[in-house]
Amino acid sequence: MARASTVDGMTTALIVIDVQQGFYDPAQPPRNNPDFEANLTTLLDAWAGPIVLVRHDSAKPESPLRPGQPGNDFLPVLDGVRSELMFTKQVNSAFHGSVDLHRWLRERGIHDLVLAGIQTNWCVETTARVGGNLGYDVTVAIDATFTFDAQGPDGETLTADQLAAATAVNLHAGGFARIARTKELV
Repeated sequence: MARASTVDGMTTALIVIDVQQGFYDPAQPPRNNPDFEANLTTLLDAWAGPIVLVRHDSAKPESPLRPGQPGNDFLPVLDGVRSELMFTKQVNSAFHGSVDLHRWLRERGIHDLVLAGIQTNWCVETTARVGGNLGYDVTVAIDATFTFDAQGPDGETLTADQLAAATAVNLHAGGFARIARTKELV
């Protein structure tokens, strides 16, 4: 179960997941959290520890996140960010990418993670769950994430706000991660 520890820049890494142009495609369903960009900027500007940038390189031919497409590029909010590590992935979890993130973190004595990025209920949540399973103390900066409305198998649509709330409840109740707001972390 994740501890409600304070953020220590020496042993805590900020992992920024899939902050890419493709999520701004007009074909995307409605999203939540219009303050995402401002909150992520605040977090990045205040961060003293290691920063890890993760980019989703989709293998799907129709995806805007496919390498070589403008949608694969990072958003301007990451311009000038000095990361200690940048790597790609093709699945939801940042722990299953082109770099062995678990080994990289352990070699540096990093035990605590703060997660931010896109999408709250997919790649951020999956990374939080895997990180919690691997023994990291994970905090999700919930207001430095966003997601989109999504339709279930029965045709019912949940709003992005409902999905983000469900993610927060799942991660907290399941002991995978602590849920925090940017102002609590800076």
